[in-house]
Amino acid sequence: MDYQKIDMTSFQLHVIKTNRFKTVNIRVCLRDEIQKEEITLRNMLASFLTYATDTYPTKRDLVLKAQDLYAVNIYTKSYRSGRFNMMNFCMSLLNEKYTEKGMLEESIRLLADIIFHPNFQKKEAFDQAFRFLSDSIESSMKAIKENPTTYSVIRMLEEMDQDMPYGYREFGYLEDLEKLTKESLISYYEKVLKNSLVDIYVIGNVEAKEIEKLFQKYFSFTTFKRPKVNQLIEHEKLPLRSKKIIEQEESNQSKLSIGCKIGKLTEFERNYVLTVYNMILGGNSESKFFQIIREKHSLAYYVYSSLNKLDSLMIIKAGISKENFEKTVHLIKKLMKDMIKGNFTEKDIEVVKENYLSLLKEIEDNENAIIETYLAKDVLNLGDIEERKREIMKVTKEDIIEVAKKVKMDTIFLLEGVLQNEKN
Repeated sequence: MDYQKIDMTSFQLHVIKTNRFKTVNIRVCLRDEIQKEEITLRNMLASFLTYATDTYPTKRDLVLKAQDLYAVNIYTKSYRSGRFNMMNFCMSLLNEKYTEKGMLEESIRLLADIIFHPNFQKKEAFDQAFRFLSDSIESSMKAIKENPTTYSVIRMLEEMDQDMPYGYREFGYLEDLEKLTKESLISYYEKVLKNSLVDIYVIGNVEAKEIEKLFQKYFSFTTFKRPKVNQLIEHEKLPLRSKKIIEQEESNQSKLSIGCKIGKLTEFERNYVLTVYNMILGGNSESKFFQIIREKHSLAYYVYSSLNKLDSLMIIKAGISKENFEKTVHLIKKLMKDMIKGNFTEKDIEVVKENYLSLLKEIEDNENAIIETYLAKDVLNLGDIEERKREIMKVTKEDIIEVAKKVKMDTIFLLEGVLQNEKN
């Protein structure tokens, strides 16, 4: 792979040339500091822009145009990442080698049309799209409780700190949805174009010079000053003891979510040591959590841990019977203390490193995963795939013990499954 980063003044263009794929993948990433009151508005805008454009004023018009371009796939992803709200416009198209000359430019022109020429002018089409998308977003918000695992994590993070970005609901809020108007949507759209940090990633068998020329022709943002805002959330103080919250839900199974805050780390600790620590503790089916809590003691239907590195959080999830709540939490705490004591082997570390190297090989076979790699390089200063291979091998047992000391359990949230006649 050949990677080039090109400064386009108002945005950064990242071109990753590779002949491994028959497709060309494009991601336009707009980053803004997250504001709680703007989350719902941003979700609506992301959906609205890919629903129709000024040129293609209905969803059907846009779909037909995409079909004309050999079924080009276009979608948005709006999500929080640390202190930032990310709005990604994604496009996947067949390389011109398999279609016809000019398809790359036509596809990029369509993507520019979606971003820069929204359907704000045609009143009937706008009103129809606005109503449909509002109803769709409302349904998504109300459906959160139908996924107890997700709801449990959301509630745990809110209880941890509802005023921090990780305590915000990514789906948005019903009260904000009710306030949305055409005027507020247009005003926010203009703000996004003016203030967003913009990075565009292109991966495929393409020439950087051609890509640069096409994006210079069709893309024109007005963000000329890229402020240096730290996307990373760090915790000034770690909890001395954890808090416990129990909420009841009609279900046969209880959902346990535990949030752990992580102290200040070096880049090497955050990018590599923390990963090894998590994988040994609860990151896969060979982890301590899985082997001891699930397999040995049969306390959980599932149990694992994952990292939100930009939030400096580790989140533990488990599906349990409510009778096993105290035993499961006690054992999780014990296993975390064991990591501090160094109660794991060199073999454990070796297995994790081998699994990590295997995951890196899988990344090389997935265009979106490769883009995520370069995005992580920009945000976390995480190395490219070859650098990751070298750095992970440097992690020692002593490194892991030091990181284990910086992981502190903060919030224990149980979504307790009860039958109707058991509810308080």
